[in-house]
Amino acid sequence: MGGRQPRRGRTAAGHPLTEPLPTCRVGDIEARPEEDRWLVEGLFTRRAVGVLGGPPKAFKTWVGLDMALSVASGTPCLSRFPVRETGPVLAYLAEDAGEEVRARTAALAKGRGITLDALDLFVITAPVLWLDDSEHRERLRRTIEEIRPKLLLLDPLVRLHRQDENDVRAVSGLLGHLRELNRTFDLAVLLVHHTAKKERAHPGQSLRGSGDIYAWLDAGLYLTKRKDGILLTVEHRSAKAPEPLSLSLVTESGGTARLIVSELGPGEEREVAGDLAAATIDEIERAAEPVTRSALRARLGVRNERIGRILKALERKGSIERTNGGWSLRPADRRPTRDQTLELPFA
Repeated sequence: MGGRQPRRGRTAAGHPLTEPLPTCRVGDIEARPEEDRWLVEGLFTRRAVGVLGGPPKAFKTWVGLDMALSVASGTPCLSRFPVRETGPVLAYLAEDAGEEVRARTAALAKGRGITLDALDLFVITAPVLWLDDSEHRERLRRTIEEIRPKLLLLDPLVRLHRQDENDVRAVSGLLGHLRELNRTFDLAVLLVHHTAKKERAHPGQSLRGSGDIYAWLDAGLYLTKRKDGILLTVEHRSAKAPEPLSLSLVTESGGTARLIVSELGPGEEREVAGDLAAATIDEIERAAEPVTRSALRARLGVRNERIGRILKALERKGSIERTNGGWSLRPADRRPTRDQTLELPFA
């Protein structure tokens, strides 16, 4: 073709060319060793964005501070989960005065035999931080550049923006900004968020507002109030999660506090199993066709072994039946009467 060729970096009309997106061959991406997978083993993966969700007065802020203290000090989180990457932590707690944040953190630190003075745990003291404000975003970015934290704790989401939390576009913009900080600065982000009053089949689906929040997260920590205390449920996008655990806050004389998790007792196991069985039936009932075990596992966010035990129990009970295409509700005229029902095993 004849004619003058455009100069490098400019279009034929003389306008600067848009910079192309950076790329690389997939084989050139550095593989991550298994031992480098975790920030807090079993609880939070490295460079994850995640949500700590629960109703009011369910120890959300305590758990967030416990993780922050653990990453900054290298001590186990919730007295159980070892920290695999230690470093500075940056936190903003919008609902708590500075002296309250210090008091809670000091109580947790005292329970581990460490002092606050030596910790690289930094608290943003600005009266407000709006993630939907360009100036505030830039100030947060510059703070992260200066401190280079391994973990950014933001508590709670509802106090960090002025948008409608049910507006998918608005929420997507907030979460997209946090994901950009996560990838740019190689840090984990833990976002504290409230759950709706109405419980759903899976705790992650109970997060208040847009469903984009649940879709965004790499790790989810959910606190649920039970008759005998608080239930902690964990899920990961790309790692195996621990079984649900019972969580308690233990305070002792002298201003010491410890968060402790323990295996579920028989009564708690039965309650969790009953909830999962009801959720499984709800998912099958909502489907227009038989549902596979793998689909139920994905929708309910549970381990394969756990959903398998529930399906077998419900099949023995006569509530569901297996077909070539998956699991379906058993026809009403063939379901057991009340005195024929069987007790569900622990899930």
